[in-house]
Amino acid sequence: MSEPTKLVMTLDTGDVHIQLRPDLAPKHVERIATLADEGFYDDVVFHRVIDGFMAQGGDPTGTGTSGSSLPNLPAEFSREPHVRGVCSMARTMDPNSANSQFFICLDDATFLDGQYTVWGVVTEGMEHVDALPKGEPPRNPGKIVKARTEA
Repeated sequence: MSEPTKLVMTLDTGDVHIQLRPDLAPKHVERIATLADEGFYDDVVFHRVIDGFMAQGGDPTGTGTSGSSLPNLPAEFSREPHVRGVCSMARTMDPNSANSQFFICLDDATFLDGQYTVWGVVTEGMEHVDALPKGEPPRNPGKIVKARTEA
């Protein structure tokens, strides 16, 4: 099987296609692909959606305090700018604490550049990310119905 090049997330708002960027963050792309293909992200909510900033998900508890059972990843920071549609890993204050949580930039957020690991970019369906309910957490959070990779 060839390496995955795309992540397709079916949200309750519609399909989102994300071009994976192993050239920027090979370990993080591998993690996202592994978790997606194992069904880890299925039925996981976007627990933090801030209008004009970003939508964050990937925590199976829906609280923003948890991740997968896999070890945390070392940072793979790059010069890639955090602009609308960019997908990046969430983490704690420790730069080497990314695990399963990620965020999608709803608008340019270049103040995050060089501090968070960029692993992909939305190529189709950004309107479905925009349509996610807002809040920290949203009253009725949007969710990932299914996430899978494609070659």
